[in-house]
Amino acid sequence: MSDIAMFQPKDYLDNTGKPVTRTPDAVRAGACAIIFNDLEEVLLERRSDNGFWGLPGGVVEIGESVEQAVIREVMEETGLEVVVTRLVGVYSDPKHHTIQGYPDGRLFHNVTVAFECERRGGELRISEESFDLRYFGVDALPDDILRSNIVRIRDAISRSPTSFIR
Repeated sequence: MSDIAMFQPKDYLDNTGKPVTRTPDAVRAGACAIIFNDLEEVLLERRSDNGFWGLPGGVVEIGESVEQAVIREVMEETGLEVVVTRLVGVYSDPKHHTIQGYPDGRLFHNVTVAFECERRGGELRISEESFDLRYFGVDALPDDILRSNIVRIRDAISRSPTSFIR
């Protein structure tokens, strides 16, 4: 039996917490950044596509490594120059909210590599992909944060000596 045949949409919630109602259109590779400030608060952006708070990141482009993708996405979305300091984990299991819908109806199953990144320069600025940028205490995350990002932030603050595969 193929994996597609075993996928039961009713068993999953998407990254916003809504029930998945159909099989995703495709699988996509992505990367996201977990960036802490000196107070150990995490940087989140209020996304313009769905209004939820989330970690900076996006899709890996053809010819790019996941590390290059996360550095580019952070610059595009936040104005910050970062370096990758560690791999937090690889997230692909739909039970960890890896399915993402878009206003135009597209639905993707994301395989996302989460990196902890350190700010090296730049100035925070919103982009066309966000309405707001803000640091939050890890114990005071907004209620309207993407469910997948809660898992990744918790994994990052655990300071596990090994990366997570979820």
